[in-house]
Amino acid sequence: MAIKSKRYQEARLEASTNLELYWWVFMRISGVVLVFLLIGHMWMNAVLMDLNKIDYNYVAKRLSQTTWKIYDWLILALALLHGTNGLRYVLDDWIRHPAKRFWTKVVLYGLIAFLFVLGSLSLFNHDFGVN
Repeated sequence: MAIKSKRYQEARLEASTNLELYWWVFMRISGVVLVFLLIGHMWMNAVLMDLNKIDYNYVAKRLSQTTWKIYDWLILALALLHGTNGLRYVLDDWIRHPAKRFWTKVVLYGLIAFLFVLGSLSLFNHDFGVN
């Protein structure tokens, strides 16, 4: 079950396991980090750069640099983990039957793992053809 507390001390008392408490802390930290990463991403692509000039060549040049690959990969990883954990909370609250909940989570985690691997491969193994 999801921890409903807003403060760490209350969450420690409410958590059934340490792992659940760690996920509660992760959700708070990753949410704040994601906000800043996404604001930075939007700032660099929508404010500093003219939107009419963003095309394949711009994206290819940007993603040919390791720094931008890591930046975008961090957004991908945190967004998938944050969203999956939020969906796990929803599934725990709404699916009461243990076997159905288990198989729903198996499908969910498999889909998320596939998306993560596909996104990572797309970022790190694609040759953007920039010299």
